[in-house]
Amino acid sequence: MSAVRVFGWTALAMAAFAANSVLNRMAVGAGWIDPLAFAAVRVVAGALMLALLVGVRGGVVWPGARGRLSGVFGLVVYLVGFSVAYLALGAGVGALILFGAVQVTMFAGAVLLGEVVPGRRWLGAGLAFAGLVGLVAPGGAEVPVAGALAMACAGIGWGIYSLAGRGAGRGAGRGATDALAATAWNFGLAVPVVVGVALIWGGMQAEAAGIWLAVLSGAVTSGLGYALWYAVLPALGAARAAVAQLTVPMLAALGGAVVIGEAVGGRFWLASAVILSGVAIASVQSGLTKR
Repeated sequence: MSAVRVFGWTALAMAAFAANSVLNRMAVGAGWIDPLAFAAVRVVAGALMLALLVGVRGGVVWPGARGRLSGVFGLVVYLVGFSVAYLALGAGVGALILFGAVQVTMFAGAVLLGEVVPGRRWLGAGLAFAGLVGLVAPGGAEVPVAGALAMACAGIGWGIYSLAGRGAGRGAGRGATDALAATAWNFGLAVPVVVGVALIWGGMQAEAAGIWLAVLSGAVTSGLGYALWYAVLPALGAARAAVAQLTVPMLAALGGAVVIGEAVGGRFWLASAVILSGVAIASVQSGLTKR
């Protein structure tokens, strides 16, 4: 794969990740669909798209039981928290809290698993956490606490999901290292849980526009976006992949401003600089030491 093609596919994948924030905010923030219904439609659409991709590629592969329970749990927490948070948060602010919480969770997981953590990664995680605290601390009245907590839970969920996937990859067999198959199974197993939560606690109120935005988020920017990311990861390498993801909160903020007309203040950009600097220090160091 040429360098130009790698850059183009990577940029498209990052745009898809950022678009999830914009689509969710558009649908839930406008009241076109309640957040739990959005999560339910999104996970069903994503599961169907991923199942189609796995089938076209050559059939169903069971990725193994290792990490499956924690993976599904983390995915459910992420999907529900992500949708609920966008009742109150702007697209860029939500993506920034999500991204920072994911990194802090994965750092904590590495420590608990007994991994050797370089000093620069401690520094990076500390900066990212400090930026998150600065973003949601009282005084600026810029970030609703309830929305921030919901998105932080979503970030913790996605961090658990990522840690579970990394642990499952240490198993044996084709399925253990097949990221697409593992993601397809996780989405499929999460469907009855998320749908059940939506039916019990959600209003299940939706207009056609909200449903279509949820389908677009699940099938395209989640299903196809994840598949594209898995395809380009081997060409990127760990360090460049980590750095590439630093663009997602900024792209989400730009998308929110252009598509929805959301404005973000100076506090957001200052917190962005602190959080993303910390994540860059931690992630690049981690990626380089693995090579």
